[in-house]
Amino acid sequence: MLGASEGLRSRPLIGRLAPSPTGVLHLGNARSFLLAWLSIRSQGGQLWLRIEDIDGPRVRSGAIESTIEDLQWLGLDWDGEVQIQSDRLPRHQQLLDTLIEAGLAYPCVCTRSEVEEAATAPHESIGVDAPVYPGSCRGRWSSEQQATEETGRDCAIRLAVSEDAIAFEDGFAGHCEGRLHGDFVIRKRDGTPAYQLAVVVDDLDSGVTEVLRADDLLPSTPRQMLIYRHLRAESPDFIHVPLVVGPDGRRLAKRHGDTSLARYRREGISPEAIIGALAHGSGWVEQGTRCRAEDLLARFDLSSLPIEPMIWSDEMV
Repeated sequence: MLGASEGLRSRPLIGRLAPSPTGVLHLGNARSFLLAWLSIRSQGGQLWLRIEDIDGPRVRSGAIESTIEDLQWLGLDWDGEVQIQSDRLPRHQQLLDTLIEAGLAYPCVCTRSEVEEAATAPHESIGVDAPVYPGSCRGRWSSEQQATEETGRDCAIRLAVSEDAIAFEDGFAGHCEGRLHGDFVIRKRDGTPAYQLAVVVDDLDSGVTEVLRADDLLPSTPRQMLIYRHLRAESPDFIHVPLVVGPDGRRLAKRHGDTSLARYRREGISPEAIIGALAHGSGWVEQGTRCRAEDLLARFDLSSLPIEPMIWSDEMV
């Protein structure tokens, strides 16, 4: 099988920053965004900013504005206007309809508890749509309307999966073979697109050719690549970098205290101190170095990035 995006090198290099306004930006987000920014800017490419706000109930009031302020404070710029994912819901629906009409997606009325009861595979959480779905509704109805009329339930839409895994070359992790874990949701029961569909449609329409993000999203990549394939489109180059973790080796969370950029700003920590600490954790500068993002362009080298998660502590700043 071909790698993630053979043939894309002749196209303009375009990346994106895609924060979700469901919480404040923290050091883990900052590192991923810094690396994505450095990768694109060091190659002379373009970079979009897309706010992924379709997870309505979890979106915090004022979070979009604070996210933009935090990125600007760090010194990370982007090209063009800020893209708002929720503005593109009609386009998401359009390509969802394309998949349904092609017989590649179907309505599903199963509840999570029913899926758990019917699943024949072990319940494996892959960070996207666990447990594994056994295909109970596949081929059961000819339309979403029929499914709703016969069951009285709202439908999700699942993508039909005919293979177990997809192999690809990751720009940092190397050769990967990721399992697809059965038919997965691409539109939720409330009518909003699932993350897997929305991110593919948005990246496709904006011409994104490089996606650099934290490796907690590595398990999502095979599913996104399958959607690209069904839409007869080339997928971007994927680069998954190690997470930032606390001193206990677990990903940054509330248990590690407040690691939000807003907190460091309030306490008078400079953006140069944050960038320097992230650069030190990436192996590019000595501890205590203060620098701007653009100062790292000449030093940026993914091949020198440690393969282990970056351990963060406040002593670094």
